[in-house]
Amino acid sequence: MHSSIASFQWLLYIFTVISSLQVSATRFNIPRLSPTRGTILQNPEILSATISEDFQTFYYNQTLDHFNYRPESYPTFQQRYVINFKYWAGGAGADANAPIFVYLGAEEPLDGDISVIGFLTDNAARFNALLVYIEHRYYGKSIPFGSREEALKNASTLGYFNSAQAITDYAEILLYIKEKFNARHSPVIVIGGSYGGMLATWFRLKYPHVALGALASSAPILYFDDITPQNGYYSIVTRDFREASETCYETIMKSWAETEKVASKPDGLSILSKKFRTCKPLKDSYELEGYLTSVYADAAQYNQPPEYPVNMLCGGIDGAALGIDNDILLSKIFAGVVAYEGNMSCYVNPPTIETETTVGWRWQRCSEMVIPIGTDNTTMFQPAPFNLSSFIDGCESLYGVSPQPHWVTTYYGGYDIKLILQRFASNIIFSNGLRDPYSSGGVLENISDSVVAIPTINGSHCLDILGAKESSDPDWLITQRETEIEIIEGWISKYYADLKAIK
Repeated sequence: MHSSIASFQWLLYIFTVISSLQVSATRFNIPRLSPTRGTILQNPEILSATISEDFQTFYYNQTLDHFNYRPESYPTFQQRYVINFKYWAGGAGADANAPIFVYLGAEEPLDGDISVIGFLTDNAARFNALLVYIEHRYYGKSIPFGSREEALKNASTLGYFNSAQAITDYAEILLYIKEKFNARHSPVIVIGGSYGGMLATWFRLKYPHVALGALASSAPILYFDDITPQNGYYSIVTRDFREASETCYETIMKSWAETEKVASKPDGLSILSKKFRTCKPLKDSYELEGYLTSVYADAAQYNQPPEYPVNMLCGGIDGAALGIDNDILLSKIFAGVVAYEGNMSCYVNPPTIETETTVGWRWQRCSEMVIPIGTDNTTMFQPAPFNLSSFIDGCESLYGVSPQPHWVTTYYGGYDIKLILQRFASNIIFSNGLRDPYSSGGVLENISDSVVAIPTINGSHCLDILGAKESSDPDWLITQRETEIEIIEGWISKYYADLKAIK
């Protein structure tokens, strides 16, 4: 009975924090879908100024609603896309029909992606490729209705904010680019990571006449409609920590009960606030527990070389000096936080500036991206199953509309994926690092000869599409990227042969 009450309180805390717009707990509820940790941009103008002059910005007059013929569907908005011509051999010319590599923007402004997604620029010269980056509608500078305030005002204006509209935006822009630059027969390869990897997969399935192939990095396309067990994500977080250090794992496991024990004292929340150097006094223990859960999840998801954050965090926990008081366990936990986050003036509940990613992704989660992530007693976390009814109630209170938890599997598929896609689909690479908790919802086995999985035992979230680092990239990562490129080369060679045969 006690565990049921605790579970309910934990879920209630999670959703309360979502409703009050706290970023850290939103991460706990559904961990961030982004190629890199901390790429939510507070000031994209500063980052834009650092981008190479090789990148030229354009705007496309995009249709608001691609799927209706009502008068209100026809307004347009300016959608940003960026092109790098540096390596391109051109459309029709001496090296006719050189390929086009396209990065599909996801739930953040495009500026950060251009600076960190290195797969395109690292390989452009090898293919003489044109590089295109397209911003997702409702993010960055691609805002309908004239202003962000108007676009995000209510469910009526947010109703055009979904993945189906987004991938159709991409199709329109790419067809326009191919026509504008005389590149009708240039093969297009779409690339995306995390949510963007899902978009790349779905784009190839829905628009095979536009994209020859797709590289979907860390795309949890099977984390919908209970295809993947709810505890999949946090089971991998648990495994990552246990493999790094058994004592670290055990300390974290025991810390939840100790936190509750301290919190139950008359001055317990004050003690915890002081112990964890919170930015403001804790209101309850779940505020601290939600923060710690998000820290562990982030460390596992972005457990990249050469730092390997899980090892850093466990090093702090295991290496903490023994105290003289009776809260040694929590002292160790705080030492792990400091080792991971760095020495800061305060932790847990800092003042937050709500970013457009926070606002936008909340809507996407409450409409179609219903990813049922929960925890049970097989993980190192407190049991907190995903409760769809509570989730729906919360979204209805925020927006006045209900989520559609079955929409993704209805529109894009997901069930019996090998049976369905082995005859229907082609030219998709699913890359997943098995240390990435989201790999639990990814495609980890080949579906056919051309719909292939490239799992890496030591890989993390979207690591393969980040910029190559010669000094620190391990051999297995270099091999993974080369394998992906060789597969793409094969697709393009076959395409050119087919093109030649029909001319």
